Amino acid sequence: MRLFPKPAPSGTALILILTAVVGLSILPGLAPRAEGAAQSLTGAEIYRNACVNCHGAHGAGAPPSTVGFALPVPDFTDCNFATREPDMDWLAIIHDGGPARGFARLMPAFGLPVENPLLSDEEIELVLSHVRTFCPNPAWPRGDLNLPRPMFTEKAYPEDEAVFTLLSSVEGDGVVEGEIVYESRFGARNQWELVIPFGWEERAVVPSEPGGDTTDWEGAIGDVALGAKRVLYHSFDKGRIFSIAGEVILPTGDQDEGFGSGTTKLEPFVSFGQLLPASFFLHSQAGFELPLDEDRAKNEAFLRFALGKTITEGRWGRSWSPMIELLGAKELVAGEDDQWDVAPQFQVTLNRRQNIMADLAVRIPVTDSSSRDTQVLVYFLWDWFDGGLLEGWK
Repeated sequence: MRLFPKPAPSGTALILILTAVVGLSILPGLAPRAEGAAQSLTGAEIYRNACVNCHGAHGAGAPPSTVGFALPVPDFTDCNFATREPDMDWLAIIHDGGPARGFARLMPAFGLPVENPLLSDEEIELVLSHVRTFCPNPAWPRGDLNLPRPMFTEKAYPEDEAVFTLLSSVEGDGVVEGEIVYESRFGARNQWELVIPFGWEERAVVPSEPGGDTTDWEGAIGDVALGAKRVLYHSFDKGRIFSIAGEVILPTGDQDEGFGSGTTKLEPFVSFGQLLPASFFLHSQAGFELPLDEDRAKNEAFLRFALGKTITEGRWGRSWSPMIELLGAKELVAGEDDQWDVAPQFQVTLNRRQNIMADLAVRIPVTDSSSRDTQVLVYFLWDWFDGGLLEGWK
């Protein structure tokens, strides 16, 4: 889950995503409600009373000379940031103010105090619905479709993320593997990515002196991959998103040392995401791994599913997303059996901004478990578009 405002490169303008309502002194059209007062204003009317002073009548933002501070005001008509964030993040900041997502107190809390708020929950939702209309391009998928990222199943939503993953087998020889994934979004529906795998393996060596170590760790880079993704269909109302993607996996790793396949591979696949009732969600992915040299690697088909649920601490706090993945693969060779694994896991947001996350998973073989090890994996995810690594912690 991510914060909605998208600022100038410094990131400071994120603080002001809703600074249309920067204090009661600039809100002449609003006053604390009487208890039991009926709702009578539309979202557009609430916006005119509470937001126009900073964000302008059409959401493009007022100049510093008007708002009275130097920080740039975000442009709600810029779909590149206005569509990315889920409603929960917008509502959290309108309701509890900037600190709800690690921003400055310049953004006040309009849902507090709970006993007599300036805006009711209904009014906050109405004004948010109106702000959503300022993006004129329906091609941009809504941030509510950006579901929590499973460990293995590729999600359909295009992202700006950096992910660092480590893997170790519970049994067997000493091996630690990992990868760095860099993803960057371009346009309304597209993403490109770079994947750099690496690893270390414990190997027997001749000791340099009597009684010395007989093993040593050797590391190397694996087969680097370049990929692209495009959203073919998305519907906020139906809570679903569908994408097509592909990777080219280059033979950059050392095959003799076990860090590469020795051939270029093509990996086309499709991904699907679906919001479900009660904060549940579903991911699915299906595709093929097609080596150009079948003497070095075999054609393979894969199928992956992830089912999860997001649980929030309090109303707007840290998000926990327990998930379970079902992972299937089969080499397209006569006589080869299917391989199935399960991977229970949970993702947690680490900072208030909710753009730094971690996931801990265990991959357990269901078939052919005598020859395949159980693995423990962890990733750290940074949604760099929403702020720096040190931003949004308090």
